[in-house]
Amino acid sequence: MRSLPAVHRLLEESAIAAYAATLGREEMKGAIERVLDRARASGETHEYHDVVADVVAQLDVVRMRGMLPVINATGVVLHTNLGRAPLAPDALAAIEQLSLGYSNLEYDLEAGERGSRYARLTGALRDVTGAQDAVVVNNCAAAVLLVLDTFARGRETVVARSQLVEIGGGFRIPDVLARSGTTLVEVGTTNRVYVRDFEAALSPRTAMLLRTHPSNYRIEGFTNDVSGAELAALGRRTGVPVVEDLGSGALVDLAEYGLPHERTVQEALADGIDLVTFSGDKLLGGPQAGIVVGNARFVAALRANPLLRALRVDKTTIAALAATLHLYRDRASRERIPLYRMLSVSLDELRTRAQRYLAAIPKAALVESDAFVGAGTLPDARVPSLAIALRAPKPDAVAATLRRNDPAIVARIEDGRLLFDLRTIAPEEDESVIAALT
Repeated sequence: MRSLPAVHRLLEESAIAAYAATLGREEMKGAIERVLDRARASGETHEYHDVVADVVAQLDVVRMRGMLPVINATGVVLHTNLGRAPLAPDALAAIEQLSLGYSNLEYDLEAGERGSRYARLTGALRDVTGAQDAVVVNNCAAAVLLVLDTFARGRETVVARSQLVEIGGGFRIPDVLARSGTTLVEVGTTNRVYVRDFEAALSPRTAMLLRTHPSNYRIEGFTNDVSGAELAALGRRTGVPVVEDLGSGALVDLAEYGLPHERTVQEALADGIDLVTFSGDKLLGGPQAGIVVGNARFVAALRANPLLRALRVDKTTIAALAATLHLYRDRASRERIPLYRMLSVSLDELRTRAQRYLAAIPKAALVESDAFVGAGTLPDARVPSLAIALRAPKPDAVAATLRRNDPAIVARIEDGRLLFDLRTIAPEEDESVIAALT
């Protein structure tokens, strides 16, 4: 036991000291002590270099439990598990500028009195979507919950059976409705629903007609759906508010990028939908947020709900979202948003970048690949791409090693090969990936 090195000596070992900036001295001491305790309990003799290797492995485990930057080589552009949309440089700059000191978050500089944090985004959202008014909360589920709690608590919400979906993480629309205190009224069948089904479900207790995004699935074949315009017309005729949860939050026609058309926020509002909810960190390309736009009278009711305080966003989200929305003024500026930069890059550009990989890694091959938008958006739509392919006897073990790299690299395994899709690897990340693979 006396042969085991002291904690202070291990802390000075270069391979271990390299973790100081990431983990801090106390976290490192805890990891070292755990390794030494196991060594003592084993009753065996341990070489110094083996102890160092064990400590490094333990520190790696601790490091990977924290938030770390990851290089996304999967080909899924909006990867939910990897943080969805990367932020634009403009959004990062806005966060830094408004976080280093004080800001007018809830202060009206002109009047010299308390102001509204939501006013910082209202104008930008009106300009981009054409809505009368808007409010922002911390995610799209919160936006739906706020709408239901404001207008439908203790009353009935009518939804087509085909739209009672479950998305990632076990999030189910019927569960959200139940939690909000509204009674779900299902209409139609799984594959076919008509306006007359909604009409027949109306009663004095009806508070809302709700449309939801199908997210990560599609129903095809013998189907019929009620359009947003048809549902909005029914709502106007009967005086019942109509709400649509678009989820993905497309603000532009994705056909511009060679993808199938995805219903946009502007189209939903043009159909006469009273309130539209959507995410900030999907097709909008901004920070995590839940956005509600639409009729000014209904948005005012949302602002008056005390629940809004529990769901509100902070200054960094407001700064990032405002900066991202500002980039929608034209296509050139929009492609400063990483999502749209990735979707617009040509195969020729990817092929040029691939040459650096092939020159540095003799066993690598360039293969055609399919990238995906991800995050429950356009589940069947494929984006042509190119990937660096590597064969390995144990691809799972190699993938695990790459996940421990600094920065971590997450690839995909297909037909026994490791694939590194160049569409989701940023050009400035090429050097790190090449170094790790080499």
